[in-house]
Amino acid sequence: MKDHFFKYQAQTTQFAAGFEVAKAEGSYIYGTDGKAYLDFVAGVSANTLGHSHPKIVDAIKTQAEKYLHVMVYGEYAQEMPVKLCKLLADATPQPLEVTYLVNSGAEAIDGSLKLAKRFTGREEIISFQNSYHGNTHGALSVSGNEYHKREFRPLLPMVNFIEFNEEKDLEKITEKTACVILETIQGAAGFLVPESDYLKKLKKRCEEVGALLILDEIQPGFGRTGKLFAFEHYGIVPDILVMGKGMGGGVPVGAFMSSREIMETLSHSPKLGHITTFGGNPLIAAASYTTLKEVLESGLMEEVDQKEKLFRELLVHPKIKNINGRGLMLAVNLGSPEYTLDVAKRCMEKGLIVFWQLYRNEYLRISPPLTISEEEIRKGCEIILECLEER
Repeated sequence: MKDHFFKYQAQTTQFAAGFEVAKAEGSYIYGTDGKAYLDFVAGVSANTLGHSHPKIVDAIKTQAEKYLHVMVYGEYAQEMPVKLCKLLADATPQPLEVTYLVNSGAEAIDGSLKLAKRFTGREEIISFQNSYHGNTHGALSVSGNEYHKREFRPLLPMVNFIEFNEEKDLEKITEKTACVILETIQGAAGFLVPESDYLKKLKKRCEEVGALLILDEIQPGFGRTGKLFAFEHYGIVPDILVMGKGMGGGVPVGAFMSSREIMETLSHSPKLGHITTFGGNPLIAAASYTTLKEVLESGLMEEVDQKEKLFRELLVHPKIKNINGRGLMLAVNLGSPEYTLDVAKRCMEKGLIVFWQLYRNEYLRISPPLTISEEEIRKGCEIILECLEER
């Protein structure tokens, strides 16, 4: 399988691990070598409830026995997509009320940008240095790392970048700005969180000039920070909310959400303002609805703060410079990319899966399932500390 993986399936780097997966359950991935690997990455924050959660598996099986794809998005009323959108409306503050279901976080970003431009009639987009929003042309255009973009230009025009947490840059948001797009917690940059009341000042500036605020919650959403969405920590509500990753509990999904007034502009002048064949797929919606319902009702979000505290108490070592992030999205600074990659490799050899941040490779990613136990946290942190002691 490994040989065929490298021969027939495209990779995204020249150093893919090629780890051969046999099965995955709970907090563990099992290799074809028969070994169990404790997972501190959760598919890069995607497996909110761990691997193969029985309620998600049952929901998928139940839906599969009824019907799969029946019609392009937005034409037929189907039980699970409708229930998912209603539950999202019930669980989020006003004016968020209408959800457009798509296939991935990156598609949701593209759809949200189109929606903002359509609603405002403006063209300028403001994004942030070191931001990451995905790899479609639109999402890449508003991502803030030139190294990852330069070989794919030309990208979207009229996209300008400001510094995260830099209040003086807010003046660059003007009456020409259609929208400001921001990760509530900057992911690829090392899980950077908003300082003091920065988000309130950003929202106020957007309101002053009539620009829409798009918050990218693709990674921090669905309970990862102890709230359903991270913006709830900061006393604001976005005009457009983007979600993905952990929304599906392990299946591919994305969505963007807004008020009805904003969202309905995609339905006319021109009609079909955004279309997708498989968005709102009933199988995916069944998994997403089950994930959301479990996150809301299980009490897992109430455990996040204590689990974060435990991670921070355990991961104390002279080689750890600092730990960024919030909740169960933590970035451990080990000082250099080379050392971090070495530690990740040795953790894997000892049965622990960790990863690194996309732009800041000196940071070790810790984003386990919300279902991870305190015993598993202690076990994984012990392995990390062992690797730090070795060299």
